[in-house]
Amino acid sequence: MNSIIQSGYGARPYSIPIAARETTQNVTQGCSFLDLAARVNSGAMSIDEAPPVSAQQTNTADEYREYLEKRFGPVTIQSIGKDQASLEAAGKRMRGNDIVIAPNIFEEMVSNPQKAAYYEQKISYFFTDVIPKGTAYAASIGLTFEPCGVVIHEDGTVTYICGGGDSPERVAEVNRINREKARKKSEQQRLYEEQATRQRMWMKLRMNGGTVSAADLLMGLL
Repeated sequence: MNSIIQSGYGARPYSIPIAARETTQNVTQGCSFLDLAARVNSGAMSIDEAPPVSAQQTNTADEYREYLEKRFGPVTIQSIGKDQASLEAAGKRMRGNDIVIAPNIFEEMVSNPQKAAYYEQKISYFFTDVIPKGTAYAASIGLTFEPCGVVIHEDGTVTYICGGGDSPERVAEVNRINREKARKKSEQQRLYEEQATRQRMWMKLRMNGGTVSAADLLMGLL
């Protein structure tokens, strides 16, 4: 599978205006971490309006990871390099909806609904935009599109790993062409060998004064 790497979308810091803090803290008092993240993702609250999460609201890592897996797919907490070799190795282990998050970024997501909502939007973009558009484009040029997954690196950048290849119809056509080429090559080789055999017989006839053994004659007829 030919790997296609799409990179971008670095993290940016978010600050909450003082007035917004005073307002949103009252509105969201008692809300859980996942409630806040859900409200941001649904558009009911902007990322900048979301208040800092308190100790009582902080979700446990296991609970938050389970939430991500239910929403997107398998989640692995691991640092992946941005070099081509590391990304290709990660892509080979992915099944289309895998999410790999660097440990330091995952810790920020667990404790901060702003960061959680920000990165969840980046992950969601892979499923809502990258896959549909990639599939449509690949189909328009006769290829298949194979999504692998999303990687969030230690520095906050996000990489979408995808692949592609020939369609089944194209593979069948290429195989047919290759078989036809092999058949023609085999036929040409057979004709060449027959011609070489006749030439050897003609030389023997000339050397033997126009006579040839029955064995040689039989070999020339085969």
